Amino acid sequence: MTETRALSPSLGVEVTGVEDLLDDALISRCLEALKWRGVLLIRGLHLDDEGQLAFSRKIGEVVSLRGKEIFTVSLDPSKNPTAEYLKGTFHWHLDGTSDEVPIKATTLTARHVAMVGGGTEFASTYAAYENLPEGDRKRYDGLRVVHSFEASQRLANPDATEEQIRSWRTLGSREMSLVWERGDGRRSLVSGTTADHIVGMDPAESRALLDELLEWCTQPRFCYTHDWEVGDLVMWDNTGILHRALPYDAASERTLHRTTIVGEEAFA
Repeated sequence: MTETRALSPSLGVEVTGVEDLLDDALISRCLEALKWRGVLLIRGLHLDDEGQLAFSRKIGEVVSLRGKEIFTVSLDPSKNPTAEYLKGTFHWHLDGTSDEVPIKATTLTARHVAMVGGGTEFASTYAAYENLPEGDRKRYDGLRVVHSFEASQRLANPDATEEQIRSWRTLGSREMSLVWERGDGRRSLVSGTTADHIVGMDPAESRALLDELLEWCTQPRFCYTHDWEVGDLVMWDNTGILHRALPYDAASERTLHRTTIVGEEAFA
């Protein structure tokens, strides 16, 4: 019998007793959990790539990157040619902030885990907005923020070469509302280390406000930390859940397989 339990007060749900992962009734419950709880966990599934893709396709259209629908998350360059960029994932972020329509959701399955560290931390920017003092809501309303891949990579690689910086800049930047009001009326905060600056604000004041906002969004009461076990499946709402990988030895065999679900709603 399928049952659920909260992973933390503000976000996350664990589903147990799963017999048929592709059952339409279960998929409906998963989509509801994704919307209202942000993070979904099912332990011990041990899905292969085809099983992960079959589940992902029930959630939405799967993104194909360089002709592949499965992306290998590993710091080993022999497994992941873009391993160097993964250094940026050790900092809080949303995926796809340079895109007009951000990624809807991401799934990860654990194939190998680190002996020490290597968990994934999540923070709800829905809960962060809902708990803002009224004065801060008014302060943030109407502000516009520019996000870029470069901003997060500079943090991860402060001694970058000019060639690296030029490469980052090819991905461009995007301006959007700091407070994102969705079509269904819910609001979240578009935060994270891709947030480069607030439009029209003094640079020092802008940096201080963005750092203050990220600290607010990622306080423990809005967070859940997932300690991976081999066979876990985790899915999260990329539009309202910040995430980051916790440090681990680059020589470890930590390997996750990721699918990415096409987004449905453009940034405001």
